[in-house]
Amino acid sequence: MADYLTQLRADLLRHAHGRRTETPIPRVALSRGHATTGPLSGLYEPMLCQVVQGAKSVLIGDRVLNYDPGNCFVTAVEVPATGRIVEASEDSPYLAISLVFDPDVIAELLPHLPGTVDEPVASFAVAPVSADLLEAWTRMTRLLDRVEDIPVLAPMIEREILYRLMQGPQAGVLRQIARIGSRLAQIRQAVAQIREQYDRVLRIEDMAETAGMSLSTFHRHFKAVTAMTPLQYQKTVRLQHARRILMVEDRAVTQVAYEVGYESPSQFSREYARQFGAPPAHDAVRLRAAPALFDEA
Repeated sequence: MADYLTQLRADLLRHAHGRRTETPIPRVALSRGHATTGPLSGLYEPMLCQVVQGAKSVLIGDRVLNYDPGNCFVTAVEVPATGRIVEASEDSPYLAISLVFDPDVIAELLPHLPGTVDEPVASFAVAPVSADLLEAWTRMTRLLDRVEDIPVLAPMIEREILYRLMQGPQAGVLRQIARIGSRLAQIRQAVAQIREQYDRVLRIEDMAETAGMSLSTFHRHFKAVTAMTPLQYQKTVRLQHARRILMVEDRAVTQVAYEVGYESPSQFSREYARQFGAPPAHDAVRLRAAPALFDEA
């Protein structure tokens, strides 16, 4: 495994040029950081993230996950998260590579993998990385030096990466991504509804009915998958949207509070300060001075 990590470090040092670098390979991005960070808020897409050097800590709901080159981070549903780079320096920067999941590719692999899992299970976790998975990653990053090979070889390597990942502890969760009737798929629909309508009054009863679950069952599955209740999830999404507005626009705090769905500006300010460590107006000044306070894994 050490040899594979050495090659990955060399590839990422050549090609990762900032906190996030999109690559010519579809859905593959690189990350690089030369210092530890404070909390960085963001919405994680369903993806695999492999740290190549350094270490990171992520808070999702009330769960903290720590990962380094010996582990990979996986999330199978969109989750608001707060991450921080906990190990990085100028001489030894934080390096990571991520792959956003394509449900169609996962569906193609399902017939080759035994077993089914449909219990309420967290959709995110840190799992030990295998030598086979790292070896597949090295062949993927090698394509960055031969971009003409990407259209033919990248899809095959992506399939192998997912196949290797689905042979590990997260196999059950990933299988559910591609199963339309799975509990995870039903919760993902509810999550998508909250993200699209985060500024509206949330009727949990309607969401449970759409998912074909009783209210108590829906709550149980939603909390198991996201580590949050539906209302907590909505609140986190609202606050993250508000923070992005404050970062790019000189708007009154009251106006932003109403725009993201709060009826009480004072409640908005209290919850904002609790989430981000400073009242909205003060945080807005900080954001404009240092806009790289959002995390993308």
